[in-house]
Amino acid sequence: MKQDRSLAATAAQAPVTDHLMASAYRGLAPLVRDLRSVDEALENLLRVGDADAEPAIRDLRRRLRAFEPSVTMIGQVKAGKTSLVNAMVGRPGLLPADINPWTSVITSLHVSPRIRESAQHAKFRFFSEEEWSNLLHRGGRVGELARRAGAENELETVRAQLEAMREKSRQRLGKSFELLLGQEHDYGYVDAELVERYVCLGDEVDHGHEPDHGQGRFADITKSADLFLAQRGLVWPLCVRDTPGVNDTFLVREQITVNAIRSSRVCVVVLSAHQALSTVDMALIRMIANIRARDVIIFVNRIDELADPAREIPEIRESIRATLKAQNGPVDAAILFGSAHWATKALAGEMHTLGKASSDALVNLAEHEARQGLIEANAEETIWALSGLPALGRAISERILDGEGRDMVEHLARAARNIAGGLVASRSLAAERMAGAETRTVAKDRLADAIAAIAQDAEAELTGQLDHLLASLDARLDSSRRTFLQRATASLVKHLEDKGEGQVWTYDPTGLRVLLRSGYQVFSAKATKASTEVYGRTATALEALFRGTFELPGGVFTLEAPPVPDTPAPVTLGQTIALDIKGNWWTRWWRRRRSYAAFAEEFSGMIDAEIAPMIAALRDDHARVFRTAAVDELRRFVAGQRITLMAMAGQTQERLDELRGKMAKDAELRETSLARAQELLSGLARTEQKEPERHDA
Repeated sequence: MKQDRSLAATAAQAPVTDHLMASAYRGLAPLVRDLRSVDEALENLLRVGDADAEPAIRDLRRRLRAFEPSVTMIGQVKAGKTSLVNAMVGRPGLLPADINPWTSVITSLHVSPRIRESAQHAKFRFFSEEEWSNLLHRGGRVGELARRAGAENELETVRAQLEAMREKSRQRLGKSFELLLGQEHDYGYVDAELVERYVCLGDEVDHGHEPDHGQGRFADITKSADLFLAQRGLVWPLCVRDTPGVNDTFLVREQITVNAIRSSRVCVVVLSAHQALSTVDMALIRMIANIRARDVIIFVNRIDELADPAREIPEIRESIRATLKAQNGPVDAAILFGSAHWATKALAGEMHTLGKASSDALVNLAEHEARQGLIEANAEETIWALSGLPALGRAISERILDGEGRDMVEHLARAARNIAGGLVASRSLAAERMAGAETRTVAKDRLADAIAAIAQDAEAELTGQLDHLLASLDARLDSSRRTFLQRATASLVKHLEDKGEGQVWTYDPTGLRVLLRSGYQVFSAKATKASTEVYGRTATALEALFRGTFELPGGVFTLEAPPVPDTPAPVTLGQTIALDIKGNWWTRWWRRRRSYAAFAEEFSGMIDAEIAPMIAALRDDHARVFRTAAVDELRRFVAGQRITLMAMAGQTQERLDELRGKMAKDAELRETSLARAQELLSGLARTEQKEPERHDA
């Protein structure tokens, strides 16, 4: 791993408007309250002083502190997405808005109230040699599409563009070009100049001169950037991912964006008020159509450029709704309006530099909002409110509270309650022995065998059910593929019979995506239900083992099953396939065919090859990923209970004097701490496992 650390810790300037950021994300306060309750409970459980439980407690505290909800930003070209991201983290001008059209960088901004200004840092990762070679020699996804379609002209154009990019990179980086691939650079500071070296368009390099270290030097080969920023206005760490978009020449950025969305539960789609959401944005619509509607937020930016925003905003909203409905998009997604430009001016305290057109739009909207009852304390806060950033922050907070945050609190609380229950049972058992009650000595080997039998049966049942569902998914996906190919080919033949070869035929692949999505959603619902039931039966069996082994009275010990992992959203269905690309290359493919049979045969083969990777991704990157996560969670749960059971078995073998000595030490503090932990954890609501939202058409 290459380390490239600067000795000069020139941190980015601290934001001076923390209160504006606080107003945007104050909706996260209930989540922070619950997380702090869990953390306090875990701290009290540590005070109980049980050496066997301590590793599990500390692991839960590490997971709690590492929890970082994430939001992925996607959007149209020239929608002002990057300027909006800068405003969302309170750092106007940090990320360059005028990025290189070649750049495929996903930039993750990790903003936190825990990071000191002097401790801000950055990490940049480069494409591997394999990834770079695939792009150069195969032309990325577009090269694959063109090769299948026999579009030699387009393929040649792609090659020429790639060759130009490679030569430009060599001029910038010189002899170190190949050595940098697969490496990463780390810096102990963050500022706009540093970021611009890795993610933006750089100046052309003069021939005959040594490449400098200035703007855009590494942009062509940078794959990801992670910036760790201080933000005192936040109540909890947050990650905002700025993606490179979905409409680039080689579809490299599309795949990167797909992966980014898959790792976030909340997606913000940034549109321009001038363009809203037209049918040319099908790549965006395809992407968000496969995310739960409640996890999608549409933010219409640049309303500062509208002549009459009060009148035009409702019209734009209705237009977006109509387009989403017509194109099978998430019609219930939240639609917000605002201006990153206004937000930037409010954060920088430069309201006087808005410009006449922007000021007129602001006054127009302010007067309209005033008639609706909006009253703000001063001009800065009025502009901040009208910028839409507080509304966007509230929408993001609500979705984190209802999704990722709720799941994290529930997971931690259940695990902590189980640990607390085990400690109560252990102390109850010890108290009985010290009071003179007869307790039997538990043989560890026999207990270990009993736990292993429960684990083996549970895992066999879970893997058996999930493998059956995976096989059913494979069959359904294959059936969907064959059904679509039959329908499409039949439509092609009918077109040829009715209209001949003179008129170019096209076919909408939406039906295919609907069929595949439906199959995956059926798998998700059934797999979640099966996992929930196996987890529940396993918890019941282990609880019975506790009670039977140690003869615990009723009410002394209960065991909660862990929550089932979330099934990944099938965003891979939004990837571009050949039928999505209209224009010259499709026309030329059409006109090169020589017979009806050639049309049907070549079309079927080309589209089948396009569908195969999409189906493989649904199976391997989504369904099988869930299977692995579900089995791993079951194993962790059983392993945790095994530690508790074996520790209690060891206690039955301790000498009475040793047990008395151990229990007497700080007895009052331990009892008080355990009671306080239980009190805190009991106040956290127990939620039922939710089934995945269905998108069946």
